[in-house]
Amino acid sequence: MSREYPSRPFVGVGAVVVDDGRVVLVRRGQPPLAGAWSLPGGAVELGETLEQAVRRELLEEIGLHVTVGPVVDVLDRITRDAAGQVQFHYVLVDYLCWPDGGMLTAGSDVGEVTWARPVELEQYGLTDAAVAVIDRALRMAAGKVVTIGPECE
Repeated sequence: MSREYPSRPFVGVGAVVVDDGRVVLVRRGQPPLAGAWSLPGGAVELGETLEQAVRRELLEEIGLHVTVGPVVDVLDRITRDAAGQVQFHYVLVDYLCWPDGGMLTAGSDVGEVTWARPVELEQYGLTDAAVAVIDRALRMAAGKVVTIGPECE
């Protein structure tokens, strides 16, 4: 099934990769958001867990092996064409991650990749949703946000 004009939403994963107060940003090479800066990630493949998808996508897109942490947010990304038809629909699960190997490099799905500090985010033209996810992830990484999950029960 095509991701463009789908008959159902696709599940995708994203990551806020944090290191020394910086986060990884990618300039998308493919639609949707081709040419725009965003968080790295992509679609979950059949038979793959969400965490496996995060690890695979980050290795493919940015060349890093990561430790996958908690979920930061779950959101919809729905793009409509000029006629109002749904052109793309993803349900995205964004994770907090830390690098633990590899070298930051742009993979085939991205045009550029960079480390950015929070004070630099405005220059990348990120969506409000991406900025909010980054802010929440950085607060989580600093221990300022309490998460509730299986490890807390």
